[in-house]
Amino acid sequence: MCVSDDKFHDECGVMGIFSNDNKNISQLIYYGLYALQHRGQESAGIAVTNGEKIDYYKEQGLVAEVFNNDNLKNLKGFSGIGHVRYSTTGESLATNAQPLVVTYKNSGFALGHNGNLVNASQIREMLEDEGVIFQTTIDTEVIANLIARNLSKGIEQALAQVMGIVKGAYALVIQTDKELIGLRDPHGLRPLCLGKVDETYVLASESCALDTIGATFIRDIEPGEMVIINKESLKSVKSKLWCKKASCIFELIYFARPDSILDGINANSYRYKTGKLLAKEDEGLKADRVIPVPDSGIPAAIGYAEASGIPFGIGLIKNRYIGRTFIQPTQELREQGVMIKLNVLKKNVEGKRVVIIDDSIVRGTTSRRIVKLLRDAGALEVHFRVSSPPVKFPCHFGIDTPSRDQLVGATKTLEEIREMIGADSLKFLTEESMMKAAGGDKGFCSACFNGNYPMEVPLDSTKFKFEKEN
Repeated sequence: MCVSDDKFHDECGVMGIFSNDNKNISQLIYYGLYALQHRGQESAGIAVTNGEKIDYYKEQGLVAEVFNNDNLKNLKGFSGIGHVRYSTTGESLATNAQPLVVTYKNSGFALGHNGNLVNASQIREMLEDEGVIFQTTIDTEVIANLIARNLSKGIEQALAQVMGIVKGAYALVIQTDKELIGLRDPHGLRPLCLGKVDETYVLASESCALDTIGATFIRDIEPGEMVIINKESLKSVKSKLWCKKASCIFELIYFARPDSILDGINANSYRYKTGKLLAKEDEGLKADRVIPVPDSGIPAAIGYAEASGIPFGIGLIKNRYIGRTFIQPTQELREQGVMIKLNVLKKNVEGKRVVIIDDSIVRGTTSRRIVKLLRDAGALEVHFRVSSPPVKFPCHFGIDTPSRDQLVGATKTLEEIREMIGADSLKFLTEESMMKAAGGDKGFCSACFNGNYPMEVPLDSTKFKFEKEN
């Protein structure tokens, strides 16, 4: 069991670049995807156009494993899109790598998708009944087929039609022969922003990708907005559908890189504030050291330490050189509780009362192992603090979550969780403080904590196994 095994996983990251000065942009997309690597590590792909055709390359693996100087040189074009993937809908197969490239009559397009459709299976079944043959198992191909069916009306109208049919979360980047298009779902569940460097426009899942290539952040794409970029202009088209912002709060809690700004909020600052608020809710605790679970727990731990007056220290060391393909430990080693990705800095915890700060608890298995590691290293007391509320409901919008019966926050009381992980005490951040750290509830989806989904979700999903059996 490694740290990431007991965390939520985002589905992917998208990138799009349009150069008005005809520079070859494949390397810029590569570096942008490198900055978005944390959003998906299973596959990577780039598709570019020179105005006449779309060339692409995609494969399973990390960005640096998939691309090299040779295949990047073959991707020549002034506009293109890129994608990194973690699978939620669809298996981890090379055929499921994105962007999807579609040839239709005398034209074509490439499509990259971050998110998840809640009605994809119904639409796919309908299309298959009409004779459509699917090449992948991902819901992105449903979007591609719907675009192709309406493409005779023009890409703008085709996408407007698609928005009226599909339900769920999506941030899309689309590359035609002449235009780069960005599109965000009517709730803005998944992030997408716009930037510019010289005469080059950039679309990206997170602003950190803009920083990497020297682009200046302009603004976030609004919920339900379509941005069309070509040689003549940048055009914004607002959806005629009912739009109400409900961006994913877990982007701020865990997914986004700490240097990213999402819908006007810096992820690092948000996490720091949650730590301070958690300390205020935890007044009176006596301890010697505040220790973060690296890396996402660090800002909250700093905030907690400053607000509580308990010294901050590094107690867990993360091995940063393990990729996707590291050799799995034997069952014997797993049973011994060896953490391949974490080790304890014994000097900083031995003989001390420790407050350990993590961003979330999903199954609780990793939390239990961390507590054991600290006790084995000589910690006198281990107080577990979580800078978000208990996760009680699964996500249907592009985050890989277990079924509800596997979410420890849904199946156990606070005391039962504390006992399970072996901590001396346990406390979660309240929902009120979670929103306060974001400057108030300015339109967030927090359904994983309270079950208030911004749209109807499939209750027959295996993710709701808990409801079926209870």
